[in-house]
Amino acid sequence: TKECNHAFEELKRRLTKKPVLYAPDYKKEFIVQSDASDLGMGVVLSQRDAENEEHPVLYLSKKFSDAERKYSATEGECAAIIYAIKKLKYYLDGQIFTIETDHNLLVWLKSNAGSNPRLMRWSLELQPFQYKVIHKAGTNHSNADALSRSETRTKSTN
Repeated sequence: TKECNHAFEELKRRLTKKPVLYAPDYKKEFIVQSDASDLGMGVVLSQRDAENEEHPVLYLSKKFSDAERKYSATEGECAAIIYAIKKLKYYLDGQIFTIETDHNLLVWLKSNAGSNPRLMRWSLELQPFQYKVIHKAGTNHSNADALSRSETRTKSTN
């Protein structure tokens, strides 16, 4: 029908416009962008092309558990990085990569986790990886930020 054809064409248009997911190129550096909110965490794995334009490879998000909602802002942001590293280990293992975060305190995570036992443990989990942490202003960090704030809606079955 005409309606089905229109819906199909619209779907094709949306699936082929930016941001289209790119296949990972293991010869190029990966960029891990992470963010946390009160609701959860979001992660974007991306790479730059020959023109230095950034393209997403994949998106991840996770809703925080009740216990995770009690994390401080620093702990939540660090939890997002740990979640990303665990989920993306097959992309990142043996690679040099960049972590971009809008939480400035995480820049020191590699060298000093302070006295917080949770942050110290997470800092140890990151040691096998070759990465640098870069602070990126929140206004320039909208892709991971949007994923961390997306709400899940569930239908009641009663």
